[in-house]
Amino acid sequence: MSAPKKPESVAVIIPVHNGRAMIDVQLDALAAQDYSGSFEVIVADNGSTDGLAEYLTGHPRTEELALRRVDASDRPGAAHARNVGARSTSAQFLAFCDGDDGVHSNWLSELVRVAAEHDAVTGTAEIESINSELVQSWRQMPDRHEGYSLYRFLPVGLSGSFGIWREAFEQVGGWDETFTRGGEDSDMCLRIQLAGMSFGHSPDAQIAYRQRDTLAGIWQQSVMCGEGDVRLYAEYRGYGMPRRSQLALADTVAYLILRNPLLPQFISRVPTGRWLFHAGNLWGRIVGSVRHRVYYL
Repeated sequence: MSAPKKPESVAVIIPVHNGRAMIDVQLDALAAQDYSGSFEVIVADNGSTDGLAEYLTGHPRTEELALRRVDASDRPGAAHARNVGARSTSAQFLAFCDGDDGVHSNWLSELVRVAAEHDAVTGTAEIESINSELVQSWRQMPDRHEGYSLYRFLPVGLSGSFGIWREAFEQVGGWDETFTRGGEDSDMCLRIQLAGMSFGHSPDAQIAYRQRDTLAGIWQQSVMCGEGDVRLYAEYRGYGMPRRSQLALADTVAYLILRNPLLPQFISRVPTGRWLFHAGNLWGRIVGSVRHRVYYL
């Protein structure tokens, strides 16, 4: 694809399910963008029951953001909501973020800038500005200049900081709506690259990523991440995605034993939330391996 240097039209799409309490953080962040062009904001409402629809009706930022809500309640899942949002606009460039995060002020301009040389682009996430110190300690983010990748495979990205040209989006068929347990963002990035298209990384298109702030929440999220990784392996092992090594599994098990929060703190030395994240990820891979009938631990 020969992408133009700057899109004629841009849509920012936000999939939301019961996000009324936090949506204004993201809308305020979008209102503060330094992007020089115009853009519209589409909230794809995935069956919210918290009064989101009523709240967005006549929202104070409606005119400023060209804000509108579309109904995406006919099928659960963020992937479906993103597709509904994309189908509701004719914008040449589609940017995706999430309703509980906050994009940095240069987020959209950086996505568009890097996308000038690629078919799709992902940004990065930081956790310091939007989470408590305790919650920050539960999960580490990679260096923003390094980006994200699957285990010994291809680069991937974040659905909450992602941009793609309309032509490329339609060529790969949009988001795979069968990914309902995590992994749809990695799946999209893999399909783009395996189709021979260019996938870029913008270290400066940052978002403030809101982590799960309860132990139950971080466990549930990490289990889903583990299940999603197994699904990806089941789908892409034929394209060269390798199985996790036994050494990697042994390292994880050793970590979980030696850093168990039931041990005295001077021995474990890790927050309970971080231990649960790694334990949940392994449990998710176990569950996923059974469900998808592959071995990926």
